[in-house]
Amino acid sequence: MNTVSPFHIAIPVHNLDECRSFYREVLGCEEGRSSDHWVDFNLFGHQLVIHYKPKSETEDLHHNAVDGKNVPVPHYGVVLEWETFYQLADDLRSKGISFVIEPYIRFEGQPGEQATMFFLDPAGNALEFKSFKNMDQLFAK
Repeated sequence: MNTVSPFHIAIPVHNLDECRSFYREVLGCEEGRSSDHWVDFNLFGHQLVIHYKPKSETEDLHHNAVDGKNVPVPHYGVVLEWETFYQLADDLRSKGISFVIEPYIRFEGQPGEQATMFFLDPAGNALEFKSFKNMDQLFAK
């Protein structure tokens, strides 16, 4: 697989301190620059910024049916190495994180076989972490 450039993503949170703690202590992200309204994190080598935004009562996650499961949209995350994925899943369980979709295998025995899991941060942002059995099949059809 080619070297991948780090991505940058900025997400809204209505509870900056709670989310700061979640990304730092639950996901183990190193904290970078910050202000009273935003915080930078190193999310597995990528730049994640949480930005304070007041909570709106009308902002609900949409869901799409995938493999008979309700996948939250929008969502973001990182593709991890196979063993790292399972270590993270075990770590999340040990920290009491509830999964929107428990870790499971998609396309088993087919091109693009992958493990995936979904959970929410304290602001309700959906995260998907996944791993491919063969990383060369990241974009396989």
